[in-house]
Amino acid sequence: MPDHSPLRTLVVDDEPLALERMLHICRDLPAVEVVGTAQDGNAALAAIADLAPDLVLLDMTMPELDGLSVVRALGKAHAAPAVIFVTAHDSFAVEAFDLDAVDYVLKPVTPERLDRAIARAVARRGSGSKDEGQWLSEFWVPHRSELLRIAAADVDRIDAERDYVRLHVGQNEGNARSYLMLQTVSGLEARLDPERFIRLHRSTILRRDRITGLRHDGLGVWSAELADGTSVRIGRTYLARAKAMAGR
Repeated sequence: MPDHSPLRTLVVDDEPLALERMLHICRDLPAVEVVGTAQDGNAALAAIADLAPDLVLLDMTMPELDGLSVVRALGKAHAAPAVIFVTAHDSFAVEAFDLDAVDYVLKPVTPERLDRAIARAVARRGSGSKDEGQWLSEFWVPHRSELLRIAAADVDRIDAERDYVRLHVGQNEGNARSYLMLQTVSGLEARLDPERFIRLHRSTILRRDRITGLRHDGLGVWSAELADGTSVRIGRTYLARAKAMAGR
């Protein structure tokens, strides 16, 4: 039977004004019931052990023990609460989704944005389990004043741009758009499902089902033909894996 009770929530922030603002917003959100507060990471761990909350609204940057360290300390305990990071910095999003956070909300927090994040926490409780998959299933990317969730299944290709990668989405549906994320191609390659994605150039990862063919351009140069009509040159280092994909 679905659990419709409010999420017992711990609010953690080392800035008193930010903490008060979060409490004020939470008072008007029926899906949460604030059962405690903490103003540093060690106090947060003690409160989690004492109160066993369903959800923690967790500041990222705090003295001594930051938000990431708090979640790492909780580990993968079965009774660990869901976590929504609340922060003024978008540069920790990769680490946050690695730790299976429910969401990543940028300050200044609006009631509407926090309500959407909490709805995700409620949906996760309804699913009965966390995502235990080995491979990334989603990305969080900065967009205007928040971070968007992009499903890995929706990404057509990934291109390197210095210290960033650009995720290309919707190229096959006539709604092409792209998003920059602070990450390296090599770092993402190690966490993407190789059954779904393949790296064919030092700067490019492609979704396998977007590749419609391989073309020999002469002098040992090959290109991958894509479903949107474009092509990507295959790096010599990656040619063997491209041919293996084609059964050659």
